[in-house]
Amino acid sequence: MFLKLISYILFSVSLLFAAPTYTIRFSHVVAPSTPKGKAALYFKKRLEKLTDGKVRVIVYPNSKLFNDSEVLKAMKEGKVEMAVPSLSKLTSLVPQVQIFDLPFLFDDMSHVHRVMSGEVGKTIKKLITKKGYIALNFWDNGFKQLSSSKRALFTPSDAKNQHFRIMNSKVLKAQFNAVGAKATVLPFSKVYEALKSRKVDAAENPLSNFYSKKFYKVQSSLVLSSHGYLGYMLIISKSFWDKLPKKIQKDIKIASDDATTYERKLAKNMESVYLSKLEAYAKTHPNFHILKLNKNERDVWKRDMSIIYPKFYPQIGLNLIDEVEKERR
Repeated sequence: MFLKLISYILFSVSLLFAAPTYTIRFSHVVAPSTPKGKAALYFKKRLEKLTDGKVRVIVYPNSKLFNDSEVLKAMKEGKVEMAVPSLSKLTSLVPQVQIFDLPFLFDDMSHVHRVMSGEVGKTIKKLITKKGYIALNFWDNGFKQLSSSKRALFTPSDAKNQHFRIMNSKVLKAQFNAVGAKATVLPFSKVYEALKSRKVDAAENPLSNFYSKKFYKVQSSLVLSSHGYLGYMLIISKSFWDKLPKKIQKDIKIASDDATTYERKLAKNMESVYLSKLEAYAKTHPNFHILKLNKNERDVWKRDMSIIYPKFYPQIGLNLIDEVEKERR
């Protein structure tokens, strides 16, 4: 009896001095098989290992917890601690983020990454942190391509009167209006049904989204336009962050950096994999076509869409646009 009492006391004392356990609910909107989905799981495993299990990460993919339009508010309300929304979702908080939505602004992914690691990225991270979210890292999806069930979007005139689904972004609305198209904001979780029911005719998506969500089954054409970049921001609630011990904050940054390296590499490698799968599908489904724009054809799109730039200079800032230009090689 005495030994049992001693054991109970020792156990109680160990609990009293045991390191606290933290739970991070991590919400995102895409499939676990996508680069973002896989990187979220990579982050979970890396952080749990770094903290010896003191931090538990629960990943909620496919909008199971919140969609990107809801998650920022949910983070403020303490309903979720972490998310990786598309950059477009942050433009209402920080208008400067609209720089990443501008069509045909970036030459390639290396150009994007130089901009993110330079003054533009640093400025945007600071601005997001002031809004109550710790901005950890930029994640890639890729360059967006154009798809339609109505008419292949080979030239800007093909977009006229077509109804596009877009993310909630004034830049994206303006770019499609510039070529005579209509634009409707829809959550990503509702895009497939909207395309299937013909509520919308067309969309813009990186290949990972287009393939993983099976949009090719409800679209008749895919034009490889690479007209705009789609990326994400890995963020964590500042109110939650401020409660964490410095050691765990450091571990989160390490896990975030490692997951970012992993995610970017995966996004790059998977691009060719998704394209190969879509090309194989097109060979056995004659009602689905893949077209690629050459430089001259792409330049026509660029000419017609880039006329929207001056409209957003006051919101984004010419200084940030200049920084993007400086990073060209």
